[in-house]
Amino acid sequence: MKKKEEHRINNHIDSNKVRLVGDSIKNGIFSIQDAIQLSIDKGLDLVEINPKVDPPICKILDYKKFLYEQKKKKKQFKAKQIKVNTKEIRFGPQIGDHDGKVKIKSAEKFLMRGDKVKVFVFFKGRSIVYKDQGKIKLLKFAEEIEEYGKVEQMPVMEGKRMYMILAPKKI
Repeated sequence: MKKKEEHRINNHIDSNKVRLVGDSIKNGIFSIQDAIQLSIDKGLDLVEINPKVDPPICKILDYKKFLYEQKKKKKQFKAKQIKVNTKEIRFGPQIGDHDGKVKIKSAEKFLMRGDKVKVFVFFKGRSIVYKDQGKIKLLKFAEEIEEYGKVEQMPVMEGKRMYMILAPKKI
């Protein structure tokens, strides 16, 4: 199965008249035969750029080179987009001070790399009665790390877990 072309070229353009635009030719409205003949004389292709207007807008250019340039632009645009990863850190409501500092260090490392951090406090069994203690731990965590990241979402309870999302600060 052949892939459908993005643009109509040469004899596949189904209009009697076309508007030619470009650098090396005189811009204006031409009959389709004249436009195709001009493109043949130059050894290039007649490419329909905008089929929605009347008459359709066409350019005389090297179609393969045109496709290559478009593909290159798309690739550059895609490379400029930043992918944000989300890392997770979890601990219980009765976490010790030293263990908390270790979690903070790893969160700082993630935020410095540009990742978001989702911090969980998980409640096992009867520890669910310490919801307020879990919230305090999360807010203290956010306070300790405010140099590297800001709170994107305040603590939220979801089932037996309470979580908060931290985003890296813009430098």
